[in-house]
Amino acid sequence: MQGKLPVLPGALPTLRDWSDHMTTAFPEVRLKKYLEMRGADGGPWSRLCALPAFWVGLLYDDTALDAAWDLVRDFTLAERHALRDGVPKHAMNLPLRAGSVRDLAREAVKISVEGLKRRGARNADGQDESKFLDVLQEIVESGLTPAERKLALFHGRWHGDVDPVFREFAY
Repeated sequence: MQGKLPVLPGALPTLRDWSDHMTTAFPEVRLKKYLEMRGADGGPWSRLCALPAFWVGLLYDDTALDAAWDLVRDFTLAERHALRDGVPKHAMNLPLRAGSVRDLAREAVKISVEGLKRRGARNADGQDESKFLDVLQEIVESGLTPAERKLALFHGRWHGDVDPVFREFAY
């Protein structure tokens, strides 16, 4: 035991204890040795790569990063709070300045697509990573989020029954 301090009951927590404890918190983004984005590991196969690709397109290309910053740099604290509080209820229909969140989403996805194209990482078929954003472009163009589609089914064809979601949307 030479060179090691004994662990005593009631000893002060260590930095390692704090780090372990912080893994139990689930904010929208966690800073680790990388940025961990909430929601990036959920959803069906068709959307699994969309969120990580979106962020790669924005953050790994200087031109895209600058364009994304220009898009939001002058948002006031009140606007940021309105987005945080309003998007869960109104999704892309939330009014924002002279348009809506849908307009912001459309522009953000466009910036990310351009960033991924400039990045130039290609698969064996020669497709760049922007293909992963096709599903996000479809969502933005339709104006309906996956949650809104499920709510429409719940209030429509499913007649208020939640059980069909487990059959129709099993991953």
